[in-house]
Amino acid sequence: MPNWVSRLLGGQINTPAEKKDFAGHSVLSLSQLGAPNWSHRGFASLVNQGFARNPVVYRCVRLIAEAANRVPLTVVDHGRRVDEHPLAALLGRPNGRQSGGEMLEAVYAYLQTAGNAYLQAGLVEGEVKALFCLRPDRMKVVAGADGWPIAYDYSAGGQTQRLRQDGGALPGVLHMALFHPLDDHYGMGPLEAAQTSLDIHNAAGEWNKALLDNAARPSGALVYSMGGGNLTAEQFERLKIELEQGFAGAANAGRPMVLEGGLDWKTIALSPRDMDFIEAKHAAARDIALAFGVPPMLLGIPGDNTYANMAEANRALWRQTLIPLVRRVADDLSNWLSPAFGGAVIVPDFDAVEALAEDRAALWERVSNAGFLSDAEKRAMLGI
Repeated sequence: MPNWVSRLLGGQINTPAEKKDFAGHSVLSLSQLGAPNWSHRGFASLVNQGFARNPVVYRCVRLIAEAANRVPLTVVDHGRRVDEHPLAALLGRPNGRQSGGEMLEAVYAYLQTAGNAYLQAGLVEGEVKALFCLRPDRMKVVAGADGWPIAYDYSAGGQTQRLRQDGGALPGVLHMALFHPLDDHYGMGPLEAAQTSLDIHNAAGEWNKALLDNAARPSGALVYSMGGGNLTAEQFERLKIELEQGFAGAANAGRPMVLEGGLDWKTIALSPRDMDFIEAKHAAARDIALAFGVPPMLLGIPGDNTYANMAEANRALWRQTLIPLVRRVADDLSNWLSPAFGGAVIVPDFDAVEALAEDRAALWERVSNAGFLSDAEKRAMLGI
């Protein structure tokens, strides 16, 4: 590295005997605290910073989407479960490019990242023949005079297509949105709620990476004490500028310096050990998992002793996060498609979920031991 300090001072040192108009400074600090930089709240920014770059967010979204997709959606027509039904066939093969599982996985993932999920119905002579999952960032609500949506604008490839909602008995687009207290039309996803923790987690990783790249040296202060003199104003300003440009910021964390001519390095900032970046990352990761409703234990995050074992944590995930999510999506699909299929409804079958087998066994035992119930009432309570 070039000896920029020697070049800056020009090989000359001011002594007390010299005449100076500037009182000077003897300490240059590199530990100034600036304003935090937060990522933008747009869908694309959050996905790029979260799902594409953060392993905790990626795993939370994938875990919820894949686990929720394991719950079969069954069709009930006139009170009876039917396997051979046009609605069941549509859910199994919604379009020529996707299976039913792929489409539902995208729906669950979009709800977690954007807070919104959109399905478009492909109508042929008034009948629903296909379902298509649309990207939330390409959709825009078109509100009518009363404030309710009358259409959706879908923009892709430089073109915008208007998908109207009042063309017939079945609206052309199903908009599923998580609750947002400040928005009439769009939902708020867990990823947006976890933005602060997401930025902290990413920043801690970037800082640790920069320290490793630069031999993990902390920042501090540059002290000039040669002969009791001070730097001139010009020397001080040039030294300050070169310090900020060459050594300030996360990208220059721990960059080594060559000191001469009475300059001494004093560590005054907290070291990574003192700041405990690892624990800060774990705390941010726990907050991210909290926003998504995923027990941190299932993600391998240390420091979480809420649940006694993995099985209990897995049951909590299903009870508190997955079951409400699947029921909501099934209800929205049923209310949307039921008029087009003779009143048939869509019901999730949680009996097929292995993680809930223990809960179902306990329910069967309680119902079986209820002697005051008839066999028909017991079957109804068990969903048979």
